[in-house]
Amino acid sequence: MLTGDMLRRAAERFSEKTAVIWQDVQMTFGQLEAQSNQFANALAGLALAPGAKVAILCRNRPEYVSAFFGAARSGVVFVNVSVLYSAEELQYVLDQAEAEVLLYDDAFTERVLSVLAKLPRIRHSYVIGEAVAPLKSYSELLQRSPDTPPGVSIAEDDPFCITYTGGTTGRPKGVLASHRARSVTAHTVVVESKLDERDVVAIVTPLFHVAALNIMLQPAFLVGATVVLLPKWDARSFAFCVRTHGVTTAFMVPTQVAMVLSDADFESADYASWRKLNFSGAPMPDWVQQTMLERLPQVRLTQFYGQSEMGIVAVMKHEDLPGRLGSIGRQAFNADLALLGTDGQPVAQGEVGEICTRGENVMLEYYRDPVQTEKFRVHGWAWSGDLATFDKDGYMTLVDRSKDMIISGGENIYPKEIEIVLYEHDAVAECAVFGLPDKTWGELPVAHVQLKPGSSVSEQALIDYCATRLARFKRPRFVKLVDDFPRTAIGKIQKNILREQYKKEAEQEAQKEATE
Repeated sequence: MLTGDMLRRAAERFSEKTAVIWQDVQMTFGQLEAQSNQFANALAGLALAPGAKVAILCRNRPEYVSAFFGAARSGVVFVNVSVLYSAEELQYVLDQAEAEVLLYDDAFTERVLSVLAKLPRIRHSYVIGEAVAPLKSYSELLQRSPDTPPGVSIAEDDPFCITYTGGTTGRPKGVLASHRARSVTAHTVVVESKLDERDVVAIVTPLFHVAALNIMLQPAFLVGATVVLLPKWDARSFAFCVRTHGVTTAFMVPTQVAMVLSDADFESADYASWRKLNFSGAPMPDWVQQTMLERLPQVRLTQFYGQSEMGIVAVMKHEDLPGRLGSIGRQAFNADLALLGTDGQPVAQGEVGEICTRGENVMLEYYRDPVQTEKFRVHGWAWSGDLATFDKDGYMTLVDRSKDMIISGGENIYPKEIEIVLYEHDAVAECAVFGLPDKTWGELPVAHVQLKPGSSVSEQALIDYCATRLARFKRPRFVKLVDDFPRTAIGKIQKNILREQYKKEAEQEAQKEATE
């Protein structure tokens, strides 16, 4: 299915129905369809070659939606750019993507202007919001273009969009996906989370990430549901959004769910209309899911496992809770899934293997990165980098990221195993375990821990707690209490940054000793 057809069909069925709500702005499916066609025709007027890259740097606003579906009808590749990038990161991504057109939110004008002169390939740029001369406006661009379908011939296997990975290891990589790949994911979400046209869907994560764009926006429009765009996340704003617009469905990362439940002003009545919570992005601590089941029992929880590179490949349904807490679910209805050993052969039940998938849901490539693309596809499968086991019913339990495994004294230590134990402590809200170099043992496990509001426990007490539940070599040798973690835009803890902090401290200490 073509991405542009998702909106077209919704507009044909529900022309006068509200499609998007953003602050005081409301747009019907018919209006959004017209604007998307205007943008597609505007792009045609720029004489771009098929597959040309059109980038967008924008917060959650209606223009993002019209640009997304308009680009989908024009034969270009739509490049989603993180609003969190520094000027240097922005320049790198726009250059790496070979962007020729840039749409940018007026909130980022200064940042964009600081790098545009260094990006000669970008021949056209338009401001979303207020544009001061000589800058060109996105809205004026649309007004000069007809709202009729552009009539461009596009195939489902054509490249459609690039989404940049969160950069948990090094530079972000551009995930190039086809129309069909993103359509497969949209259908997965619709079926597995029981989404339909009666839903009011809150988009509370950034649209530049697959979680909001492909796991919520596309499925919502596929069925004709109304979407509410939250400009900025906080628990109180979400509560107001639910109460004001009758929100029934939301996608969140685990940190956001924890914030809702930890809100000092939490009132279950604020969420009376809420019926469906889809979550992914990082493992959800058991205590968060248990608290959701207790405090908001009407909300159906659906956990999705997937990646930007492969969409959704596994699902844990509400009906499996609380009995299967700790699992990430089993194979989605429209995905191929396997746990493979390094030899490319399936592992036995209970053994650790890497989560792999193949089929129409998988990306085309890492854009302009053939080496990483080749590493991603081996033995005919796409390799996730995540290690897991499965039981007799096919339910998977994550063990850890293959790259995060700690080797200490010749023994393999999976950080997630230690994290699970820490989460069992009543005071622990969130934690991250990672390995640090050690001259004697090779590596040693270290834990950073964020406590629940109002809780108190010492670092040594947490080490002792782990020592009673884990083999001696697995216990964290050092625990640090922190207020928060460095995160990607979708809420994943960036362990590489935590490791780098220790590396820098070690280098500084070594330099100090050398000069003394």
